[in-house]
Amino acid sequence: MCVIIIKQNDKLMSSSILRTASKINPHGLGVVFLDNYEMKKFKSNEYKVLKTKRPFIAHFRFKTKGVVSKANTHPFVCGNNTDELLMHNGTISGYGSDKMTDSEQLAIELGSIPRQAWKNKLSKYDSRFVAINTLNKTFEIFNKHLFTRRNGVWYSKANVLQDNLVAVYGTLKRGEGNYHLLRSARYLGRGKTAEKFPLVVSGLPYLYKESGKGYNVEVDVFKVSDQRLARLDQLESHPNWYKREQVNIVVKGKQLKCWVYFMTEPRNTSYPLQEKYTSRYTNLIEALAPTPFDFSAFDSPTCTQLTMDYENGSMTPYCTECFNDLKQKGNIYECTGCGAEYEENEVEYSKY
Repeated sequence: MCVIIIKQNDKLMSSSILRTASKINPHGLGVVFLDNYEMKKFKSNEYKVLKTKRPFIAHFRFKTKGVVSKANTHPFVCGNNTDELLMHNGTISGYGSDKMTDSEQLAIELGSIPRQAWKNKLSKYDSRFVAINTLNKTFEIFNKHLFTRRNGVWYSKANVLQDNLVAVYGTLKRGEGNYHLLRSARYLGRGKTAEKFPLVVSGLPYLYKESGKGYNVEVDVFKVSDQRLARLDQLESHPNWYKREQVNIVVKGKQLKCWVYFMTEPRNTSYPLQEKYTSRYTNLIEALAPTPFDFSAFDSPTCTQLTMDYENGSMTPYCTECFNDLKQKGNIYECTGCGAEYEENEVEYSKY
């Protein structure tokens, strides 16, 4: 896994992206600040150091080779050439050990060959690399075609860009059989469809796009990357068996437009309609447990449900992390709950 993030502008990055990068890659954060080429290393959960206007190159690590330690946090010095540093996203077969990462072994090897030969060597690997020269204050991206550029920022993997809202009602809900596919996604909360739809449970749940019939169906809402959405499409056989369409979902008083998977086959009207899906497995867990599992622990403990401002039909800016109000401070909007910061072009407004 791992991800390299290259921010060269003076804009603040989305807290959501940084938090996701930390969650998916929890084994160390290395940063080179590009205003002075100073290198620092942190724990992944200290990602708020990147909520800065300073330009930087950051590496969030996910352990594949080598122990979890500060020493194994990228970047690595390239052999005896202490001015050259290497960040790597990927896995190199045959490199690394129980103690040393494959990235560090490669960095040591690179230090013994001419700098102009690096491009040819690194192009042989299906990995992403950034080489940083702290003396000349320059950096170079290798295998650049494998990177994704979004809003002026380079990402070695796009899985941290969880831009798609998806609402799930069946086995993908938290605690159900396929939830593992969404475990690393950003959970926004439990909600209901703004419109009524028929939900039929016959072994598996089937939701039909017949507006106005049935119930406001209970769903779990997540933010997912393009890659994760494609994986869900594969699971649901979109668009042949289930078809993914966008509908309005109400979560904590907010109306969000989310992707929902609807059944394409005609509905058997002899089956009763239901408001929510709960598997036998989940029912058994709830029956045996002394108290129901409290999923609120996954949410921000400082955040409370936002009360909507309906006066004069005003539109309220809100935090996409925890749904609290945003308070404007100059050119920055700050969440009154979790403290996340947004630039003006990142702000979203309630539509409910």
